[in-house]
Amino acid sequence: MSQILKGMRVVEGSAFVAVPLAGLTLAQMGAEVIRFDRIGGGLDATRWPLAPNGSSLFWDGLNKGKKSIAVDMKSPEGKELITRIITAPGEDAGLFITNLRVKGWLDHETLSKHREDQIMVTLMGDRKGRPQVDYTVNPALGIPHMTGPEGHDAPVAHALPAWDVAAGNMVVSALLAAERHRLRRGTGQDVELTLKDVAAATLGHLGVLGEAALTGKSRPKCGNALYGAYGQDFICDDGVRVMVIGLTDRQWRGLVKMTGTQAAMDRLSSATGRDLSDEGNRFALRDEITGILKPWFAARPSVIVGRECDAAKVTWSQVRSVPEALAEDPDLSEDNPVFKMMDHDGVGRYPVPGSPLTFSGYDREAPVLAPVLGADTEEVLSEVAGCDGTEIAALFDKGVVQGMRNGQARSAA
Repeated sequence: MSQILKGMRVVEGSAFVAVPLAGLTLAQMGAEVIRFDRIGGGLDATRWPLAPNGSSLFWDGLNKGKKSIAVDMKSPEGKELITRIITAPGEDAGLFITNLRVKGWLDHETLSKHREDQIMVTLMGDRKGRPQVDYTVNPALGIPHMTGPEGHDAPVAHALPAWDVAAGNMVVSALLAAERHRLRRGTGQDVELTLKDVAAATLGHLGVLGEAALTGKSRPKCGNALYGAYGQDFICDDGVRVMVIGLTDRQWRGLVKMTGTQAAMDRLSSATGRDLSDEGNRFALRDEITGILKPWFAARPSVIVGRECDAAKVTWSQVRSVPEALAEDPDLSEDNPVFKMMDHDGVGRYPVPGSPLTFSGYDREAPVLAPVLGADTEEVLSEVAGCDGTEIAALFDKGVVQGMRNGQARSAA
């Protein structure tokens, strides 16, 4: 964490990945992020992956450093409380991010009646208001037909929710841009974006849509090869797999020099009439190039391959499983200041990432674990919603809110 956004208060009403990631990003830059959920937990409370004791590692990962309140969102009192928290006064407040917009309550028009300069950023599924997730957006836009082994007929999904990650960071960008506008002009903003538009626009920026429009063809599957240039995985003498990249001219020349294959590459270039200094030609001849390079990697253990790649300034990495990466890669350990080993009550000890950002004017702070559901209900009711002790006690007793008191779970009497 850093404190560059200290003093900013953001309220988050969310589920899934993108908006929780946006709130996490803001919290790790020092903003006070208050997340509200229904009593008993929202849609993410038990989402996989799970720890051995059954608690959600997904929840713990995406809600680090936030404050948590649990409210009966179906009751009039609960709705009114959430409205008070979202629209609370203050120059650095009145900021709301969500993908759970509710017309007539949690929408900008309604919230602006309580605070004229309210800023709200809403992520939707698509522009027609339909729900979408990465696993529906990707098939709709053709990504699975570009993914998988060469020659494989069926579409292939992938594990990374790329559009959620991109959309979450766009929510952060939109909120900060709207907040800057409010500081200069004094007016609020109702910002909307959709997951599908984030994906479609990105494909347009990367030339994928233009390629399909002009050729009428889908980009072919090419397995682990780097599309449009040269990059391939190789199995070393000890059975370890490495990925090697020859995208730029410098990378390509370093790879050829390291493997001592210049003469063979020259013969390939002469025989095909293709200049291998052109990255597109390297992609077109990737199978032939791989055939030339393969014996060099097969004759050496991965330790020697890695040492040679580093010496030649060749871009490479070892192909690992996640457990192997945790055991072997110092970038996933406290050797990297982004990570800190932390104990999780009832769960165990594992590395927790802070923000990848480093600000020159602020010291890096250790990451803060995710709260227990409702851990901050009483504090938020008092300090943000402006409830007095009598009102807070009544809300607990009526079951409108749930939280912690004196370190113990507290719900309805």
